[in-house]
Amino acid sequence: MPTYLEIILRTIAAFVLLMVTSRILGKQTISNMTFHDFVSGITLGSIAANLAFNNKLSYGLIAVSLLIFFAISFLVSKAALENRTWNRWVSGTPTVIIEDGTILEDNMRSIRYTLDSLAQSLREKDIFNLEEVEYACLEGHGKLSVKKKSEYEWVTRKDLKLHAAAVQSFPVELIMDGRIIEDNLAHNGLTAQWLNQALEQRGKSVADVFYAVRGTQKQLYFDYYEDHIDNPID
Repeated sequence: MPTYLEIILRTIAAFVLLMVTSRILGKQTISNMTFHDFVSGITLGSIAANLAFNNKLSYGLIAVSLLIFFAISFLVSKAALENRTWNRWVSGTPTVIIEDGTILEDNMRSIRYTLDSLAQSLREKDIFNLEEVEYACLEGHGKLSVKKKSEYEWVTRKDLKLHAAAVQSFPVELIMDGRIIEDNLAHNGLTAQWLNQALEQRGKSVADVFYAVRGTQKQLYFDYYEDHIDNPID
């Protein structure tokens, strides 16, 4: 078999195997990665890369290796769901960084977490003054959870005793790139006729629409192909 053809087939096989294993392992692997998810992702990617490009190794053996590691990862995940102690060891445990507004230096040293990292994580949460923080915890997936002091917390509608005037609903995408999303209409009790009537009232048709969505207050938003902006920002 020609080398280039072998590489093409091996690459396709690697892609398919990674997609299948990732789907089975679940969304956690690609979201907030724990120690286990990090190790699994790195190793599966390395094995798949060898399957795709290392023609000195038998693709059959590499495929078997990938499937074995996937099985190990799957069993570890399953065991972690059923055993809390095992889950804490596999996924890690949260570490308190700030308590009652005081930085816990010993905890930071134990996990090798620097002040620069702490400051950056706080800025990402729009906190630029350390005095605003009452409690901060570094989660097992490496992200910082923060509770502000009461005087710095946002006021909610409940605090002001205000109640929403209208029932909010989840946004529904109606049109994408000039095509009606029929499934979304059906799942929300909407029809193409209703959508076309809404467009006719605006002097438009489906072909004119790049994107359309029904918002949380059931309001309609349309973005058209013709933006009528003379000097768009590049």
